[in-house]
Amino acid sequence: MTQGTTNNRRITIDPITRLEGHGKIDIFLDENGSVEKAFYQIPELRGFEVFCLGRPAEEMPQITSRICGVCPTAHHMAGTKALDDLYKVTPPPAAKKIRELIYNTFMLEDHALHVYVLGGPDFIVGPDAPKELRNIVGVIQKVGVDVGKKVIAMRRRLRAFITYAGGKVIHPVFGLPGGVAKQISSDELPRLRELAKDGLEFARFTLDVFKDIVLKNEKYVDLITSNIYTHKTYYMGLVDDNNKVNFYDGKMRVVDPDGNEAITFPARDYADHIAEHVEPWSYVKFPYLKKIGWNGFTDGKGSGIFAVAPLARLNASDGIATPEAQKAYEEFNESLGGRPVHHTLANHWARVVEMIYAAERMNELVNDPDITSKEIRVIPTETPTTGVGMVEAPRGSLFHHYETDERGLITKVNLIVATQNNAGRIAMGIEKSAKGLIKNGNVSDGLLNKIEMTFRAYDPCNACATHSLPGQMPLRVCVRDKHGELIEEIRR
Repeated sequence: MTQGTTNNRRITIDPITRLEGHGKIDIFLDENGSVEKAFYQIPELRGFEVFCLGRPAEEMPQITSRICGVCPTAHHMAGTKALDDLYKVTPPPAAKKIRELIYNTFMLEDHALHVYVLGGPDFIVGPDAPKELRNIVGVIQKVGVDVGKKVIAMRRRLRAFITYAGGKVIHPVFGLPGGVAKQISSDELPRLRELAKDGLEFARFTLDVFKDIVLKNEKYVDLITSNIYTHKTYYMGLVDDNNKVNFYDGKMRVVDPDGNEAITFPARDYADHIAEHVEPWSYVKFPYLKKIGWNGFTDGKGSGIFAVAPLARLNASDGIATPEAQKAYEEFNESLGGRPVHHTLANHWARVVEMIYAAERMNELVNDPDITSKEIRVIPTETPTTGVGMVEAPRGSLFHHYETDERGLITKVNLIVATQNNAGRIAMGIEKSAKGLIKNGNVSDGLLNKIEMTFRAYDPCNACATHSLPGQMPLRVCVRDKHGELIEEIRR
């Protein structure tokens, strides 16, 4: 629940809520009670890039999945693909399809979590509802116990399949360099086909719920399309050879604020196009496009800040490769003024569109003849050097970069995760929404929640986003008196 504390010149939301990880928002007012500055601060730090050094490379998909309990499958998959590249081995078709089947199941389940539990309460229950109701309990009260049971049952079934195919649902173990650890049994196909069919019905149901509760509410549509939640930035997302959305494989595509293609690149070239900026007030680094450069927290073509996540994926693509999702994609763009869509809160709608795609792709894969093939791995024979893997996590583009010695022991790790990629736009959004909502220093719990809605649209994982190489993360400690006046500042 939102906990806001204020003095005459400062408003603090601590902790921020309904996300993975920890964070707070500090808002500073001028003498007239208007917002002068606002900061989205991440005070936690996890040093995966450091303590993975010296580990055998094949352990990385299991180690990095421990970064986060919400999106372990994304890290496991990016790590596995990095091992493919590291050992210069191409998995057989069946292995790729099993990986993609597991991954789309994960995307459907994870998006459902956000729609109904994390982000959804802001719309299903309402942004100004009492804070004790802005959660799954309030959602069930609003939509009914039967709908709540439907959501819980579907997520349980999806997670059960990930457990079957992936070994474990929280920290999966199926990915190996050159393939997967387990084939799909023919005996399981009837159950899997039923799950995929029901998953698609569930995604359709969720889209209907979103249309009925959100899109038919004029106040909600006005909120989604309002200027305080709008930024015109670059957008990044993984696409296939036809520039259609893909979660598992393809090339990374970046479009400019007008929707024109700016850059495309394969996984190995990510460092040629993405750099990271550091600010002293957060443990999150702020990626930007090298081609444009870091020009501060501004939007427009002159800013190197870009966005990832569902909205960015739809903006960066030319469509979706499955029919029902393509129809939903077209309706999304037409309803919001055409592509690209710049409204941050439209991420929620885009997320539901992606649920349709994930479910349709599951249906395609469980009916693919290769899915039960016994050819599920090619054994690596090359000496490892450098490997890069990228996937689309539910929260956006995710990069894993490993370097090893000739024995396969890790000598370098670089992780650029989705919430990191979104950090610049989130920071801008927090300040813009705070400035747009707070007048004369007057705040309410509902107003503070609307500021939180800025970051919640991205479904952020702050635990994933805070990884540091030694010596590159500054720290500043400010000591203030009871009036908020600075007494001492200590820097590292």
